Amino acid sequence: MTYGKSFHYGWIVVGATFLTLMTGAGVRSMPGILVVPLENEFHWSRATISLAISVNLLLYGIMGPFAAALMERFGMRRAIPVALVIVGTGVALTSVMRESWQMILLWGVMVGIGAGAVANVLAAMVATRWFTARRGLVLGFMSASVATGQLLFLPTFASITTNYGWRATVLTVAGIVLAIIPIVALLMRDRPADVGLAPYGDTGGPKPTSPVSGNPIALAFYTLREAVRVRDFWLLAGTFFVCGASTNGLIGTHLIPACLDNGISEVTGAGLLAAMGVFNLIGTTGSGWLSDRVDSRILLAVYYGLRGLSLIYLPFSFVSPNGLMLFTVFYGLDWFATVAPTVRLIGNAFGKEKTGLVYGWIFVAHQFGGASAAFFGGVLRENFGTYLESFVLSGLLCLIAAVLAMFIGRAHRGEAPALHAAT
Repeated sequence: MTYGKSFHYGWIVVGATFLTLMTGAGVRSMPGILVVPLENEFHWSRATISLAISVNLLLYGIMGPFAAALMERFGMRRAIPVALVIVGTGVALTSVMRESWQMILLWGVMVGIGAGAVANVLAAMVATRWFTARRGLVLGFMSASVATGQLLFLPTFASITTNYGWRATVLTVAGIVLAIIPIVALLMRDRPADVGLAPYGDTGGPKPTSPVSGNPIALAFYTLREAVRVRDFWLLAGTFFVCGASTNGLIGTHLIPACLDNGISEVTGAGLLAAMGVFNLIGTTGSGWLSDRVDSRILLAVYYGLRGLSLIYLPFSFVSPNGLMLFTVFYGLDWFATVAPTVRLIGNAFGKEKTGLVYGWIFVAHQFGGASAAFFGGVLRENFGTYLESFVLSGLLCLIAAVLAMFIGRAHRGEAPALHAAT
């Protein structure tokens, strides 16, 4: 089947990807809402609950390169529905858990693995396969799915939890995940050639590509072995580690509990995260547009620098509503703005065909950072009775990342490693 010149099917694939990522963002927004209710019902410590969240974030990241390899081997259209079934089942089963180990198994392991298979690596693969022109804008738009998920789901989930309990929330989330599976399966396609098209912005006709053969796990590890020889890989992984530590690991997990510590209700805290989603939607889409026009290293340095300053300011913002709203706006504009320039720098260093796989490994570093911040944020809160230390340390890490970003691409510029498929 082919499509007219006035419309490119890549935009339909972007829409299906956006829906998948938005729903995944809704799932990942739940921990901040559930921490206190689980603490109250089961009398689990905040450190114990944070451990389960940390395992989730870690596996969510580790799955990235293997998910990319599986999608290369079996196709996105097959892999995504399977991952969503795993996520929906794991979320639903948390409604019957009674022991902390069950939360670690269900939320930490099962949901972490399923969500990791439909993480941002999916956006990177769709953008690089389907778009030559406007790739940065597409990446920014799909990255903004996180903001949209927060905006749509967080206040609703917080309200359901407050009025009907946390079990009603997890069952609602499970129902949403399972409901989108047939939609994604119907609309998703693996490559432009599947619908008789070239990538958007390419001249010429369709360019058939043979599916990758061989063991997906071997392919993932082969890519890692080649990538670690390149200095840019370590700089990108290091800065993305800080990105994870300063976003979903810290703010995504601990902002609502921090609000409760300061006498701000759970619903209000969820509203602040949702408001961040609005500004994140603007900032992330704008970042994608800028990454097509401005040196991505400069963008990363600015983003990390501003984020670091906002996190250092956060502990002092709780004293007034205006101060907290200022943080919400400032931080929200910056939240996921790092994704588009990071993916572009990966493409520059490793080539278009390997962007998804290499990004998968760099995303592992992102989630190690997120898992570390989720866990140690809870531990520091238990020991000091405040989140001051966690927020300030994360802010200082961001300032270091801003400096490191300027060194990406300076060594061996123009040379890309030959990352051939493992067989």
